[in-house]
Amino acid sequence: MALLESPRLPLPGPLRMLRAGSRHNLVNGAIGMLFAGTGPMVILLKAATDGGLSAADINSYVFAAFAIGGTLTILASIAYRQPIAIMWTIPGAVLAGAALDHLSLPQVLGACFVSGLIMLALGLSGGVRRLMAALPLPIVMGMVAGVFLPFGLGVIAAFESIFAMALAMLAAFIACQRIPAIGRIFPPVLAALLAGTAVLALGDKAILDGSLTFAFARPQIYIPEFSWQAIAELAIPLTVTVVGIHNAQGFVILQQAKYDPPQNVLTAICGGGTLLFGLFGSVPTCVTGPANAILNTSGPLPERYLSGVVFGLIAIAYGLCAPLMVSLGLALPTAFIAMLGGLAMLQVLQGAFVTAFSGRFTLGALTAFVVTLSGLSIANIGAPFWGLVFGVAMSLALEMKDFRALKAERI
Repeated sequence: MALLESPRLPLPGPLRMLRAGSRHNLVNGAIGMLFAGTGPMVILLKAATDGGLSAADINSYVFAAFAIGGTLTILASIAYRQPIAIMWTIPGAVLAGAALDHLSLPQVLGACFVSGLIMLALGLSGGVRRLMAALPLPIVMGMVAGVFLPFGLGVIAAFESIFAMALAMLAAFIACQRIPAIGRIFPPVLAALLAGTAVLALGDKAILDGSLTFAFARPQIYIPEFSWQAIAELAIPLTVTVVGIHNAQGFVILQQAKYDPPQNVLTAICGGGTLLFGLFGSVPTCVTGPANAILNTSGPLPERYLSGVVFGLIAIAYGLCAPLMVSLGLALPTAFIAMLGGLAMLQVLQGAFVTAFSGRFTLGALTAFVVTLSGLSIANIGAPFWGLVFGVAMSLALEMKDFRALKAERI
């Protein structure tokens, strides 16, 4: 238990937090949640609908992802006085959605459950770094790039369907990237959403293809089914994407902001959170990268944890209104969702390619990318798993010098 980082005591009370609050905390927390509730939410909805989940399944999924994630965010942020956003894994949503074409939802949740147990064990034992040492990050990111590329291609498909809408969304996205003053107020994905909505409203295309449902969430309880096929295909890729991609990004962002993130505790929280998420039909929990970056945009360091509290409170409200949020997302035109999801994934996809092909293990990374993109299935185990297997095997066969160099750096 000594490996677990202790929280900062005494914990602040409500009055102390109110007195320490500032516009920085409110604005950064709200914008961080606007980001989480737009682009990533669209990716979640697309993956879930592609996987054939029902509206009730998706409502429960969204409730867990946001309401429980928001609660964990508030608890972690207050306990360690750091703005720590804990949500759901985007790659996990994509992996799970793709696997639902040959696995049942309980089987996928069983693999998520195993992934949660692995993360919990890693956090409690302090073995996070040892796991990542076994899988070179470029190969992992090659697999991630193969999973994410179809989302990037959704941008091209949107131009073919509704050109004016797609052009307006792309222009708004670029403007927020080019002009920081605008980007601090409107996250690029939110600006794209508003621009696309405006074009649809002024044109002859319906903004909403269906009716909205005003209701509070009714989460469902799911019993995981443990299938060796699902566990072999998903458990390790899900664990790697959380521990090696999301959490690693979140930890680096917090370290750059001069915090000392409790890595073992947060990994254990992600493991326990994944078990809880899975009971309600959601994919694994993670420490987010982009949302944490937004929460650390400005404000005094000792008080920034309150932006995490604001983020968490809004996330809880979002999750409690899951039927409304889901019906809104599902009623939007397909081209609109594809464009928004593609724009949300561009920088993630760029980061995956840069990490995969800018240094060592490039052949292994390329192998992982091609195999994953191919959709290869062997023994009914999906392509992401085989991407990692063949990527590591290729590097072991032809890039041993990279393994030796990596080992020398760690000595």
